[in-house]
Amino acid sequence: MGNRYKHMKHKLIIAGILILGSCFTPESFLKEIQVTHDTSKHHDLDNNDNFSPDGKWLVYDTRTSTGGIGASPSIERVNIKTGETEVLFEIQDNHDYGPGAGAASYHPIENKVIFIHGLPVCTEKNPYQQWRRTGVIVRDNQPNVPINMDSRDVTFPYTPGALRGGTHRHEWSRDGKWIGYTYNDAIMKKLEDSTGIKWNLRTIAVSNQQHPVATDKDEAGENVDGTWYSAVVVRVVPDPEPGSDEISNAASDSWIGTGGYNKTDGTMQVARAFLGKVRDKDGQPVDELFVVDIPDSINIPGEFSPLEGTQSSFPMPPKGTVQRRLTFTANTKYPGCGGVVRSSPDGSRIAYLSKDKNGIRQIFLISPLGGDPIQITVHNSDVQSAARWSNENKSIAYIWDNSIVICEISDRPFAKRYKRLTERTDEVPSNLVWSNDGTTIAFNRLVPVEGKNDQKKQIFVINLFSNE
Repeated sequence: MGNRYKHMKHKLIIAGILILGSCFTPESFLKEIQVTHDTSKHHDLDNNDNFSPDGKWLVYDTRTSTGGIGASPSIERVNIKTGETEVLFEIQDNHDYGPGAGAASYHPIENKVIFIHGLPVCTEKNPYQQWRRTGVIVRDNQPNVPINMDSRDVTFPYTPGALRGGTHRHEWSRDGKWIGYTYNDAIMKKLEDSTGIKWNLRTIAVSNQQHPVATDKDEAGENVDGTWYSAVVVRVVPDPEPGSDEISNAASDSWIGTGGYNKTDGTMQVARAFLGKVRDKDGQPVDELFVVDIPDSINIPGEFSPLEGTQSSFPMPPKGTVQRRLTFTANTKYPGCGGVVRSSPDGSRIAYLSKDKNGIRQIFLISPLGGDPIQITVHNSDVQSAARWSNENKSIAYIWDNSIVICEISDRPFAKRYKRLTERTDEVPSNLVWSNDGTTIAFNRLVPVEGKNDQKKQIFVINLFSNE
């Protein structure tokens, strides 16, 4: 009876949050619970998947305000009930120039995390950089035992299955079989330095567990052996043709759906959504929403081959990747898309930011199959963050007017679909993340350090089913 009542209470409170719409009183705000308090360091969620599978822990990094991830010496986690913290990985004698460890995400099923690790051979003259980092996995019960995820090979001839630069903001697929991330290539950065042509172009790569990839060892210690097979899946060029679908940058990416999206023939397709930088008809850069379909096997060279790249070209996408453009805002009054694009768990809709007819940044939804976008928010000022989806596909959370807001996905009038969850504050909340069971939203906020002219990023949570 107790569990049944608790379940009914949860449903009623969520319904109340949505039905009240914007008609709320201060007493209706949810209680913010600060779960980290150490004022000696930041606790950065970095807009990742930070909740442990059981929802009891949040993983974060300790980057600094001036040095960023390169200056972050540790990956830690905090228990959201007790405030207990644990160090999962620590770099002894880390410096502002690196190596650094940051941007951690939990596996959706297993108790392990993945994060960025700068190259151990970082020096002041050759520091942590976008093109000098890899992904590292650590298990909860084996702290400080790093498992290299992606292989790195920067000595010619290069190795299929290995990358040649730096991977960033790693994201597990919901079944744990894939890891996706943005990528910068060290060989192309070297080409840029020698030619003056912009070749340091961010793109998208993925890894899966086909087999480990061994690389040749180099004297400088830049090459790394990894346990997953990796491939670049999005093609970028330095000078896209105006008006075309060619892109010079790919970022703000995420997996579509729990297991992909449903194609018109009824089959499921593994894919990532991302923002690609095109050129409009006048040659001006514009970010548009794209999808890349990813084949089951990423070890077969595609039409632009080779997978491992050459000394003057990027690693190229494997056979079966299909890169498609979904939005066409380039020649509208308010061009461009923004935010980390995120899909509903069922894979049917992708949420992104774009300006409405009044020039206000709102959240829009579009099918991964394409078609007309649907404007889902109708605020009178800019939405301040990308959307995070609930686990049942029916609502999104985001930041607007310095508050955390929840919005129902339905045809009801907007005023009845959205609700502020937190009171407006001077410091804007950031880095929203929704727990796997849908009960809790975590976020960052800068908190003043008493007695000092300083602020530290702390972690807060709100419980959607209780105002206690």
